[in-house]
Amino acid sequence: MSEEEHTLRAAPGRRAVEEWALVLAAAGIAHRVAGNAGSWRLLVAAGDADRSIAALDAYDAERRNAAPGEEVPEYGPTYAGLLVAVLLVGFYGVTGPADPGSAWARAGSASAELIVRGQGWRAVTALTLHANPAHLLGNAVACAVFVTAVGRALGPGLGGWLVLAAGAGGNVLNAFLHGAHHSAVGASTAVFGAIGLLGGLQFGRKRRRRGAWLPVAGTLALLAMLGSDREADIVAHLFGLLVGGVLGVAAALLVARPPGRPAQWVLALGALAAVAGSWLVALRAL
Repeated sequence: MSEEEHTLRAAPGRRAVEEWALVLAAAGIAHRVAGNAGSWRLLVAAGDADRSIAALDAYDAERRNAAPGEEVPEYGPTYAGLLVAVLLVGFYGVTGPADPGSAWARAGSASAELIVRGQGWRAVTALTLHANPAHLLGNAVACAVFVTAVGRALGPGLGGWLVLAAGAGGNVLNAFLHGAHHSAVGASTAVFGAIGLLGGLQFGRKRRRRGAWLPVAGTLALLAMLGSDREADIVAHLFGLLVGGVLGVAAALLVARPPGRPAQWVLALGALAAVAGSWLVALRAL
């Protein structure tokens, strides 16, 4: 921001400040989060202060007016996103850069032509390949943030399955749109699937209240900020976001409370088995 900055709100924890930041992003107000452990601030340009205060006050009023019975319990703290990030980094150590001519890319990239011809497993395997260390690092960090948030809301097992389904579904839709002469790798479609899931969950849970569209606007703002880089596959990101949003709304309507720990373990192992099974099929098809 070039104008003089105004401290809009402050909190000891980053989570509250980031929640306020999402409100401003949805309202199209430029802002910045600054601080360190124990002291976090939300900053806006001085000229945007009044509009920002009004947006946050309206958000606070909406939360106060929410019926207590409408609050849905979360699963709670989980390291799901960090585990996914570690697995992506470890797998990159095995595959190396997914250059178009490499054996791993030939076996597992999201080739639109081959997916349309029936090799649907590529929609899953492509999520685990990355073009270079920078590509890997960006997606690993994003998974640590957004997949963890989904896991906190729905549990690591159910959340993991839905993120995987959103990423794979986005790749399939992208393949059918392009039809041929298009190939992609990377977990970013699943990352935007996770963002869509979070927005869809909030929309589904608040659908009868004012401001229900605020989470949807927030997810679109995140797509614009994080997913529209010149080299990014923006269409795949959009499809991942859309599939995640639909799954998030479905989860809000169908899941009254997250499954317990035993069910989460079964679901998490099932998701890992789905990825491993997709790679077994891919390598045998070479």
